[in-house]
Amino acid sequence: SEPLIKISEDEQWRLINESGVLHKISGQENPVDEVKPEEPSPFPLVDEILDTSLLIIPFCSLLIVMEILVQHQYGRTPTLSGMFDRMSTGGPILALFIFFTHRHKRKRSVQVFLFGLSCASGTRLMYLIARGTWLVNMRQCPPLATIWIYTALELDLGPAVVGLLVTALYVWWKGLQKYL
Repeated sequence: SEPLIKISEDEQWRLINESGVLHKISGQENPVDEVKPEEPSPFPLVDEILDTSLLIIPFCSLLIVMEILVQHQYGRTPTLSGMFDRMSTGGPILALFIFFTHRHKRKRSVQVFLFGLSCASGTRLMYLIARGTWLVNMRQCPPLATIWIYTALELDLGPAVVGLLVTALYVWWKGLQKYL
C-alpha cells in the first residue's frame, strides 16, 4: 500500500499552508481540539435527586425481593400488608441513606464508612444465615443483604474487593462454610 505520488514532508506542509486549511480550522468558534468545560447545572439539587432516585428504586425493589425470598425460605406466605409495613419503615430510611452516601461517595471518609459497613453487614449476614434463628433471619437478613450489596456498589473497586475478602475470611475463620 504505497502512495501513488511521493511528496516530501516539506512539500506537504507548503501545500497545506497555501491552501489555508489550518487557518479555517483555527478560525472556527469550536475547534475540534478544544474541549469546552461542562457547564454547571442550574439545578444541582434536582440533578442529585434524580441521580439518586435511579439507585433508590432498584434498592427498594431489592429489599422487597429479599423480604419475599426469606419469607418463602421459612414457609411463610408474604402478604401485601406485611410488605407495605416493611417498606413504609425501611424505604424512607434506605432512601435517605442512599441519598447522602451517594452524594458524597468520592470523599475518603465516606469510603472508609462504607468499607466498615460492608465488612460489618457482610459478616453479620453470613453469621445469621449460618447460625441465626428463623425469626432473627426474617427480620435482619433482607436489610443486611440490601446494605451489603449497596456498599459493594458504591465502594471503589479496591475496597469493595477487600471487603468481600474480609467476609470470606470471616466465614473461613468461624467455620461457617459448612452451614452455607
